[in-house]
Amino acid sequence: MKVLVGMSGGIDSSVTVLMLQEAGHEVVGATMALWNKRDGVKPGSKNSCYSPNKEKDVEEARKICQLTGIPHYLLDCVEEYENIVLENFKREYISGRTPNPCVLCNSRIKFGAFPLLAEKSGIHFDKFATGHYARVVQDENTGRYLLKTAKDVKKDQSYFLYRLTQSQLSRVIFPLGEYTKDEIRTIARGKGLSISEKKDSQDFYCGDYSELLGVDRAEGNIVDKNGKILGKHNGFWNYTLGQRKGICISAPRPLYVIGLNKEKNEVIVG
Repeated sequence: MKVLVGMSGGIDSSVTVLMLQEAGHEVVGATMALWNKRDGVKPGSKNSCYSPNKEKDVEEARKICQLTGIPHYLLDCVEEYENIVLENFKREYISGRTPNPCVLCNSRIKFGAFPLLAEKSGIHFDKFATGHYARVVQDENTGRYLLKTAKDVKKDQSYFLYRLTQSQLSRVIFPLGEYTKDEIRTIARGKGLSISEKKDSQDFYCGDYSELLGVDRAEGNIVDKNGKILGKHNGFWNYTLGQRKGICISAPRPLYVIGLNKEKNEVIVG
């Protein structure tokens, strides 16, 4: 069977390639290009999915492919990512809601536009695999494909995949679903991979959201539920319901964000 592996240059997708190859499959590697250089924003860390300077990650993916003797492709998904994921992120944040870009990216880009672009580019494959920690099981009675949690519940990523369609699930393989992260690192060390200790991505974007959103900092009031002013903020979109850390207001008890008022540019805490 021929399997296309979505590669990030990290330990998980790299070990996925090794596992599939050792299982006797014909493997092809591909990496998504997402960053739009015209954005002009400068995230504070490269340890994120959406950031510039990803050349090192791409090179790591290429090294694994060279090591295993398989082809590697870099596919341009910039336009799709910007139009679908970033526009939704901006719209939701400015509306006072906190979106989860990873969920949308997985369903529409990583398991949608990305493998579709691969096919349009002439890359033929039977299954699509990634280094996600999740499992897919086909129900014997209904024939439906069920998304299940991974063996490693601490690293489980099934939540971020909940919007995958039956068509997508029918074609996907998650080799790491039956392993723990520690076991994967052990495998990587045993294979002598230089990325065996590489840190995981922490967020989709590590930087000032006001730059990414294309808006100016807008100072407003932090108030209690009675409207009493307790402090100031630099943009209500930097806060999310239930947030405690980062409010920076001295109080006799912990304060949480309980509301966001877009019209008044207020963050309500209690």
